[in-house]
Amino acid sequence: MDFNKQLDDLENRVEGLKNSVAAATKENHEQLKQRIDAAQAETDRTLAEARQQAGKAADKAQSSWEQTRSDAKARLDEFKAKAQRRANQVDADFAASDADWAEADAYAAIDYADWAVENARVAILDAIDARVYADDKAAAAV
Repeated sequence: MDFNKQLDDLENRVEGLKNSVAAATKENHEQLKQRIDAAQAETDRTLAEARQQAGKAADKAQSSWEQTRSDAKARLDEFKAKAQRRANQVDADFAASDADWAEADAYAAIDYADWAVENARVAILDAIDARVYADDKAAAAV
């Protein structure tokens, strides 16, 4: 499997996030509210797509960061154990099946990273909006 396309897409999304944040720093409260609403809608769409892809790959999207970290540790331990078993076996069918599962896990991880980038965008825009709003209120109080 070739993961380069998905990684390039993820890189482009991060670049888009940077551009969005740069533009947001020059916007007023109302413009930021519109940007946040649009980002939230996009995040919801992305999350729905990620869940669909994860289901197709027979992997479930994790809803909490701690659960994801726990799963990642378990997978790492499992991969280490599998690597040791693979070193002791020469069965080509077993290796092909193992590669399929590893690729499915990699696709699920990329989907999760995409979802995380979208959530980061919403959180950053919300923080910028909160600061703009606070600054507007402080200026009005003077």
